[in-house]
Amino acid sequence: MAGVWVFNNGVYRLENSLRRRVLVHLPSGEVVSSYSSLERILRGLGWERYYGGDPDLYQFHKHSSIDLISLPKDFSKFCSVHMYDIVVKNPNVFHVRDM
Repeated sequence: MAGVWVFNNGVYRLENSLRRRVLVHLPSGEVVSSYSSLERILRGLGWERYYGGDPDLYQFHKHSSIDLISLPKDFSKFCSVHMYDIVVKNPNVFHVRDM
């Protein structure tokens, strides 16, 4: 169960968080809404698709580092954990925001 437990008038209830998080490309202000837009941005930053791993993942690597970004093939499963992985590996380029 996702959400926050709230105590009010002697009763606990679960409030669901309706906020969703989005990955924002800071230089352009673009909200990443698909893997094609993310791949375009990552390619511009020197990332390349990596095809040697798990076929159920989209993976990107840089020749200049040991970093590997692994994302679920289904964009609907792209969540804040994946977003923060991208942010950490691309400082000052991406930001995660609540919508």
